[in-house]
Amino acid sequence: MNITDRNIDKGRAFDWGRTSSDYAKYRDIYPEEFYRRITERGLCTQGQKVLDLGTGTGVLPRNMYRFGAKWTATDISENQIEQAKLMSQGMDIKYHAMSAEEINFPDASFDVITACQCFFYFKHEQIMPTLRRILKPDGRILVLYMAWLPHEDKIASESEKLVLRYNPSWSGHGETMRPIFIPDCYNDSFELIHSEEYRLNVRFTRESWHGRIKACRGVGASLAPDEIAEWEKEHKALLCSIAPEEFDIVHYAAMAELKRK
Repeated sequence: MNITDRNIDKGRAFDWGRTSSDYAKYRDIYPEEFYRRITERGLCTQGQKVLDLGTGTGVLPRNMYRFGAKWTATDISENQIEQAKLMSQGMDIKYHAMSAEEINFPDASFDVITACQCFFYFKHEQIMPTLRRILKPDGRILVLYMAWLPHEDKIASESEKLVLRYNPSWSGHGETMRPIFIPDCYNDSFELIHSEEYRLNVRFTRESWHGRIKACRGVGASLAPDEIAEWEKEHKALLCSIAPEEFDIVHYAAMAELKRK
């Protein structure tokens, strides 16, 4: 499903379904600390019902399943949901192919709603009342994000430059460490009770970093197949010249926890 938003990539269309196989293989990269900080907030644990919006290939529910929460997950892409189901075999996770704007669960269905790497895609004026309705009293919205820091990491910087040469419209470049932005429409119904940002080193091989970049919006989700093939040749050659076989990439992670009023 092609998605277009004039505020993202200058309106260039992208489709996560086109990169689902690479997404499943190369984007399950959150370190243990990422999950530990969630559980330390008392979220996504035993006895809670959790809805994960924009789940992609189910990275969050799959990795947090061991903490005992009951998970439901949605994504706009049917291909992503297919991959999520394949990778969640043996786990009792309910997956639905639908956009965040289409969800229609019963009132007070969930203790926690999570949104990882996807919150900025949502039409917030439309979905905010629904999120409030389907949360239990004092329920939480947990917004999560992680990104590499190109101004602090040479390998990430050089990879970004190559993506931009093939896709100058890509607006996912140049990340800096910053709090998650919560739109004003949430203020009357939710209270921001926790926000934090922290640095992480994420380990990659040349292959896994190449796959991670290919699975980003600026490459696999938007470029034509012949462009992807040319980009792949150049990016592999670039990594052979600037990166050892294994290396860390400097990232930051952020979370924002909203409490239903």
